[in-house]
Amino acid sequence: MSDFARHLAGLIRADGPLRLDRFMGLANAHYYATRDPLGAAGDFTTAPEVSQLFGEMIGLALVDHWERSGAPSRIRLVELGPGRGTLMADLLRAARVRPAFGAAAHVTLVETSPALRARQAATLAGTERLDWAESFETVAADAPLYLVANEFFDALPIRQFVRTDGRWHERFVGIGADGAFGFTLSPALGPAEGAGGDGIVEVNEPARAVAAAIGAWLNRTGGLALAIDYGHARSAPGDTLQAVRAHRFADPLAEPGEADLTAHVDFEALARAAGATAHGPVAQGDWLCALGIEARAAALARARPDRAETLASGLARLTDPAEMGTLFKAMALTGPGGPLPAGFGS
Repeated sequence: MSDFARHLAGLIRADGPLRLDRFMGLANAHYYATRDPLGAAGDFTTAPEVSQLFGEMIGLALVDHWERSGAPSRIRLVELGPGRGTLMADLLRAARVRPAFGAAAHVTLVETSPALRARQAATLAGTERLDWAESFETVAADAPLYLVANEFFDALPIRQFVRTDGRWHERFVGIGADGAFGFTLSPALGPAEGAGGDGIVEVNEPARAVAAAIGAWLNRTGGLALAIDYGHARSAPGDTLQAVRAHRFADPLAEPGEADLTAHVDFEALARAAGATAHGPVAQGDWLCALGIEARAAALARARPDRAETLASGLARLTDPAEMGTLFKAMALTGPGGPLPAGFGS
């Protein structure tokens, strides 16, 4: 057992079982603070690391919306969970087609991990008007918002409510007789009224809070927020808590702080919490193709034939339904009266 796991075990022995969201929050905070989890040497690979095409298409989508919104002379360009800074670097490179967009943008990266902040600073060296924030709520809402959140909401801690024997209970994490972490249930919270069998309902309170703050900003100033993540378009019951380590699924409780703990995003709940105009969600593959990713890949392959195979492989992974194309979804939020974001219909 690691030192961090022993710390969690000590908390449980002193105060009793930890509510799942607290266990997940503590585990992920330690995990992200102590490593760069991305890439082949890490635990998982996100879309920006798969291909430059992903960030470039997002950059072009933001520029398009900015232009059709009157090209405001000052905007806040915010990324939640910016990883190594790869997406933002690709986004800004593509946005050079309209230099005024870059001149208008003040870039803020919302990141708590010291290790990842260092990688981001290196990746984005030379970027003007760049700063960091510990949370979205601390970013100054002083200009129209242009925001990207790729695989951000899935890592926020969830609560799980379990319906069994006609009553609701909340899931906690305790320690079994063998000394291992294990799930336990709270005393009954109340009767489970209505039809339906036993099951689990997940609630992501931090995700809803961030969505509400994004929506409030958009409703004041206008702009565009893009959330890309894996999850379901409509709220539905089910246990989606998972852990990934070394590019394989792992037991979420086995080694806390040593694996990435996530849960599927409930896009319907996010849209409802935001209170802004929601577009989508749509399948990531359909969205990227509507933005023109296939034409972009072909153009890059003609310019760099030596990279044609890599580009084709990245395109397939991002858009193929058997890869990331269907499980991952994109949703846009806009303020009242804002133009329809590219890729979300005609």
